[in-house]
Amino acid sequence: MAKDLSICNLIDTYSAVLTEKQRNVLRMYYDDDLSLGEIAELEGISRQGVRDSIKRGEAVLTELESQLHFAARFGDFSSLTESIRRNAKNILAYADSGGYTSQIKRAAQSIVDSSDELDRFLKEE
Repeated sequence: MAKDLSICNLIDTYSAVLTEKQRNVLRMYYDDDLSLGEIAELEGISRQGVRDSIKRGEAVLTELESQLHFAARFGDFSSLTESIRRNAKNILAYADSGGYTSQIKRAAQSIVDSSDELDRFLKEE
């Protein structure tokens, strides 16, 4: 069974809607990189039971993402904040090299600080 690593993002986003068993099995399979046999032994079920649980959990996660798009939006949001931060740091570097007003430097620093705060907020979620 080939692993679709995009499922990891979906687990992080939607794991609360999974059953406890599905959540545990998916985390062992994707996060801990355990084999079906290892999970079966730990959970006291057959390898087929593990595979079925993984497939059902993946189906729930992909269906939610196809309807809600939260994981994709989170990725887009993270990319945007990184772009803002990178550009603001470039402005700060130009300001440090001279020729730019202190107002530009303050504005750029404010952008960097805001993007850092957004990242901290996103990581707390």
